Amino acid sequence: MLVNQQDHLIIAVPKEFNFKENISYMSRSNNECMFEIRDGKVIKAIPVGNEILLVEVSENTEGNLLVRFIEKYTPSSDSVRDMVVHYVRDWFDLDTDLKPYYEMAKRDPLLQQAVSEFYGLRNIGIPDLFEALCWGILGQQINLTYAYTLKRRFVETFGNSIEWEGQSYWIFPEPEYIAKLTVEDLSSLKMTVKKCEYLIGVAQLIADGSLSKAQVLETGNFKEAENMLIKIRGIGPWTANYVLMRCLRFPNAFPIADVGLHNAIKHLTGAEEKPTKEEILKLAAPWENWESYATFYLWRFLY
Repeated sequence: MLVNQQDHLIIAVPKEFNFKENISYMSRSNNECMFEIRDGKVIKAIPVGNEILLVEVSENTEGNLLVRFIEKYTPSSDSVRDMVVHYVRDWFDLDTDLKPYYEMAKRDPLLQQAVSEFYGLRNIGIPDLFEALCWGILGQQINLTYAYTLKRRFVETFGNSIEWEGQSYWIFPEPEYIAKLTVEDLSSLKMTVKKCEYLIGVAQLIADGSLSKAQVLETGNFKEAENMLIKIRGIGPWTANYVLMRCLRFPNAFPIADVGLHNAIKHLTGAEEKPTKEEILKLAAPWENWESYATFYLWRFLY
């Protein structure tokens, strides 16, 4: 069901969706710069084609998503409105049927508590490939708090914004712009030279058409998609699987080396030591083709 009015859209959600649970997850950092949570609603600038729209996403009385277009930042045509619907559905991962995941998880010793506590949580995505890759690179080998700080510096230095009620709503930097920069141009961000090189390199690949979301998805195969990303300088298995999970929606993406995953498993099992890779693989055997959601739900115990 989709209700399409001039100033808003109503998007039906699956039964296995809880807006408040997703808002709770999205509120985990007070340093998020790509959207604002205000009064239980999400406000975000969305670039669509040559337009920038400002939307407010909330829950209506029927439990569906109400997407309101704010003031002058409204779609110019029905086709643009359709792209907004596609973006929101992708962002909240509304097209994934979670019933099989919940059936599996409620029988799993590690996941049963997670699906009980966080029922209706979706893998809130990063629809733009460049943004997802940059977030993965920025987060390498640092804690989550500092990763948010680096992202804010990057976005506010090189991105654009629109204004509403005295608040800036940021649009992630364009790869075509970043591709033309030098490491010295990024020096004010206070991150390693290697990360600066990786960000510029990824931007260049996307800007010259060597890499796109469509190209990765067209592989149709997880291992091929993973290998395509790992060949990129600065993209190792952790970053590749993070992007395959959060942007490209491969259900079997599994960042097995993730410290947060290790800590969540240690917390739930009461173990004194973090699990080994072999122990994780054994625990994850029942999660086949749901590794992405299993990881996301386990992360939720930590942040």
